[in-house]
Amino acid sequence: MIDLLTIFVLAVFVGFEVVSKVSTILHTPLMSGANAIHGVILVGAILITGQADGGVALALGLLAVFLATVNVVGGFVVTDRMLEMFKGHKR
Repeated sequence: MIDLLTIFVLAVFVGFEVVSKVSTILHTPLMSGANAIHGVILVGAILITGQADGGVALALGLLAVFLATVNVVGGFVVTDRMLEMFKGHKR
């Protein structure tokens, strides 16, 4: 258990350092790529939930589908806001 916790903490630190060093010009393409990955995760959650055979498995699957959907929608909202920042002011 302590090994998994150590790996998790190290992954959090490395992820934070990597993301914080990305220039603002690259944030929108990276968000688009992350949205594509989250879409694949959503499809996987739907497929796994469809094959659930117990109540607990079904509940966890539905929770995974819900959280993946929130993640995808949130990613598109953030990407849209980032793209709006780069547009010029209309006169």
